Formats: sequence, C-alpha cells, structure tokens
Amino acid sequence: MSFVVRLQWFFKRRWGSYLLAISLMACVSLLTTIPPKMIGNTIDLMRKGTLTSTGLSQTVLLLVSLSLLLYVMVYVWITTLFGNSALIEKLLRGRLLAHLTKMTPAFFQRNSTGQLMALATNDILAIGQTSGYGVMTLVNTLVGASVVIVTMISFISFKLMLAALIPLPFLVLVISKLGKKVRARFLEAQASFGKMNDHALESISGIRVIRSYVQEYHDLTAFDKVTTDVMNKNKRVAIMNALFQPLISLIVGVSYSIGIGYGSYLVFDDQITLGQLISFNIYLGMLIWPMISFGEFINVLQRGSASADRLETALTQQADVQDAEAPVAVSVPTSIEMKRLSFTYPTSSRPSLEQISFVLERGQTFGIVGKTGSGKSTLLKQLLRQYPVDPEKLLFSGIPVEQIAIDQVKRWIAYVPQEHLLLSKSIRDNIALGKPDAKPEEIARAVEMASFTQDIEQMPEGLETIVGENGVMLSGGQKQRLAIARALLIDSEILLLDDALSAVDARTESRILQHIRQERAGKTTLITTHRLSAVSHANWIVVLDDGRIVEEGTHEDLMLYGGWYKEQWDRQQMQASLEE
Repeated sequence: MSFVVRLQWFFKRRWGSYLLAISLMACVSLLTTIPPKMIGNTIDLMRKGTLTSTGLSQTVLLLVSLSLLLYVMVYVWITTLFGNSALIEKLLRGRLLAHLTKMTPAFFQRNSTGQLMALATNDILAIGQTSGYGVMTLVNTLVGASVVIVTMISFISFKLMLAALIPLPFLVLVISKLGKKVRARFLEAQASFGKMNDHALESISGIRVIRSYVQEYHDLTAFDKVTTDVMNKNKRVAIMNALFQPLISLIVGVSYSIGIGYGSYLVFDDQITLGQLISFNIYLGMLIWPMISFGEFINVLQRGSASADRLETALTQQADVQDAEAPVAVSVPTSIEMKRLSFTYPTSSRPSLEQISFVLERGQTFGIVGKTGSGKSTLLKQLLRQYPVDPEKLLFSGIPVEQIAIDQVKRWIAYVPQEHLLLSKSIRDNIALGKPDAKPEEIARAVEMASFTQDIEQMPEGLETIVGENGVMLSGGQKQRLAIARALLIDSEILLLDDALSAVDARTESRILQHIRQERAGKTTLITTHRLSAVSHANWIVVLDDGRIVEEGTHEDLMLYGGWYKEQWDRQQMQASLEE
C-alpha cells in the first residue's frame, strides 16, 4: 500500500492506460476459460460417439480464431503496461536529477555519489518493474484466479474445487514470511551496491595517482572485498527468491494430487464426466501461474517498496538554503557588504570564518589572500548561497541576501573554482556551458581574454577538440584558462576567481588580469590567490588568518604596515627575480 501511496501521482496521471491494460488482462482471463470447456465437451461427445466432423471443424476453427484474438489483446496490454513502466523510470530519473541540482553541498556530504548512482539505476529500475511487472502479476493473481475458480464451481464441481484448493492458505502464509525477509536483504544489497559504486568511481578518477604509487594490487584487493560483499548479499537475496518457486510448485503439486485422486472418484461415482475431469485439470493447471505470479508479486512489491522508500528519503531532503516567501527584487548589485559574518561548516565544530566585515562597491576589485586553510574559498562560497548565513550578515545593494531570490543571486555571479569541472565534450561546448547560444565571435573574445587562443590553435581540431573526461587531454594551466573563458563569456555582474591563476605563469597571469580590468570596467571582481601580484591592483585587499581578517587595505597600505602581506610580497618578488 505504501508503494501505491508514494506513486499515486503517477497512477492518477496514467489511470487511462492502466485501466485499458487491466481491462484487457481481465478479458484475456475470461476468454482463456473457454478452450478447456470446449475440450471437455468434445471429449464427452467422442465418448458418447456423437461427435461429427462438422462439429469438430467448428470447434477447431473457433479455437484458432480465439487464439488470434488473444494474441492481439495480450500484445496491446503488454505494450501498454510495460510502456508505463519505462515512462515512470524516465520521470523518476528526471525528478531525481532535478532534485540533485537544487541541493547544497551538505546534501552531498550526507549522501555519497555511489548511493545516488544506485538510486538512479537499481532502485528506479526496481520501482519501474513494480509498476509494470508487479501490476501484471497482481491482476493475474486476482482476476485470473477468480475467473478460473468461478468457472470450476459453475461448470465442474464445487466439492472438487474446494478439495483441490485446500493447500492455498499455506501458500499465503509462506509468501508473507518470505516477503519480509526479501525486503530486508534487498535493502542490505542495495546499500552494498552503493559502496561498490563509490569505490569504482574513486578508483577510476584516481587511477593515475594509484598507478604512480604502485598501489594497483592493494586497490584491486580492496575492490575485491567490496564486490565480494555485494555478491554475498545478492546471493542472500537470490536464496530467498529461489525459495518461492519450489514452495509454490510443492503446493501446486499437492493440489494436482488432490484434484486427480478425488476427481477420479467423482467420475467413477458418476458425479462428473471424464470430460469435466479433464477440463478441471486444465483449469487447475491455469491456476499455477496465478499462484506463481502471487509469489512474484510479493517479491517484486517488496523490492519496489524498499526502493521507493530509499528514493523518497532522498527526494524529501530539503536544501539548507531556501528562498524567502516574498523575495525582494534587486536588478543590479550596486554593493556587496558583510557585517561581522561568521560561518561554521555543518560537519565541523570550529568556525571557518569569524567576524568578517567589508564593503565592496560595484565596479571594484576585491583581493583575498592568506595562508592555506585561512578561509579564502569559504568566504567566496558565502556569495554563492551554498550554505545558510546568519540574517542580515551578507547584503547586496543594502538588501540581506536571504531576502533575495537564489536564482537572482546566481545570475549575477560567474565562478571559477579551484577544481574545474570539464565535460567530456569539445572545448567550444565547455566554454559555452553557461551560454549555449553564444555566437562564435563571443566565444573567440572570451578565449582571447583568457589568453587561450594560441593553445587552441595548436590543437588538432581547434575549438572542436574533445577534452576527455574531466579535461584529461588538457594541462592544469589550460584547464584554468578554459574555466576563466567560460566565466568571462557570460559577462556577469560579479566574477569570483578562486585561486584561478595558480597554474599559469606570471606573464600569462598579467595578460589575463589586464584583459579582465579592461573588459569588466564597472563590474565587480573578487579574487583569492596565493600569488600577490594577482591582487596588487585591487581596490581593497584583506589578509585572512584562521578565518579572521588580520590586515586590510590597498596594496600600498599593506606594504606600509609591514606585516604578513609585505613579507610575502618581498619573498615572491625575490623568487620571481631569481627565476628570471
């Protein structure tokens, strides 16, 4: 029942096709009761010696016609029912992906990639099987068995039918017990499958590191343990599934024995005819599939319910950052302000930012520097609305960010992270990710601003060169410049560069920054970096240490202070001179 409740939106949407399929299945069940009756009558006529060639020909012709009609009806209900099964898999995968795109990083910390992959593959497949194959087995059980039993009572013998069906209550009891165990073991198998996905994903993405440290054997050994666990847990599921068929066959065999033994007694006692006994045994054979399908239904339903519960758990998780009930409309971010903002990651007990305050006017450049782990990237992420912030601590144009629509904030910002996401597509497609309809001249301009033109010209297919999975065909500097070109293409109001120039040389960095200053005049830029030359032109620079601002001012101001900034600047300039 919980499965139906969770997917009632789909059944309501497709009730017409389900009604058609169930109606045709019911008609097929009714029509299949006709041939056994005709065969029994024919046998009785043969025994009496009254069967004529005309009557036999008519019977054979009617059976052939009925077979053709049943073929058409079965074809229609199968394609209709299993079409719904494929459709719900498509809809659920789309719904899951749409949900994932709205989730914040905290969600992906709670749910591993392997578990989410298992949801999108095995679990949704199990739900699709329940909504297709499960419905078929349920209808066959209820309608098929009911029609056959009623026919046996009406045309054969109530006493014979009752005796033959005595073992059925044991079938219900056995299936109920096995179904609960199947559900529990299936959940364990799905969890282990998710862990296997995690391990495979990590091994494939980190294969170069694994090989460089000669850890192939150890990784294979660890993966063998994971796959062995998956195999063992799936074997436990298979063992429970395997018990269904023998138990059902045993109960059916007992029913056959009762039917033949007691039926023969009734024939000798002239209570039924030989033809009726043969018809009864055919009907009893027709009950085998409904009995088996009932076991299959319980099995599929338990799997589908378990998978629906897992999927529902993921879909009901809400993002940590939500839109306000009545968002305030802000057309342009004329200023960015933080007022004593502090932030602690959900999985940490120690604050990553403490009492951060600054005001940045539109068109200014803001530099953020400091030691590794000082909180530079965390500060930028507050502008991306990836994590909730305290009320009225972060403001755009004087309006608290929690009062502005999340999509509006995202449209203002272009972000170049430290770790670049590149798709296994062409360079052109990767650059145009944020603006798919970009004109060739716009892409060329963004490439030029990112000092990426010469690199592309040296590639075999230019902009159409496929970069490989996660940009495996590109160097670190090329990946960075591609990501910068992608961000510059959309010409956003706010540009966030999170140590985005670390892999390029000083001259390339200087050219890129010069292009950004020229092309983004009047628009806001925030830069985090370890190379201080990248922010020396900034209107305001802050130095972070352990999540706090320890120095701030212009480049000239910080040089006069004589603190960490000046020491780092002098060291980097000396290093640059030695390299030259």
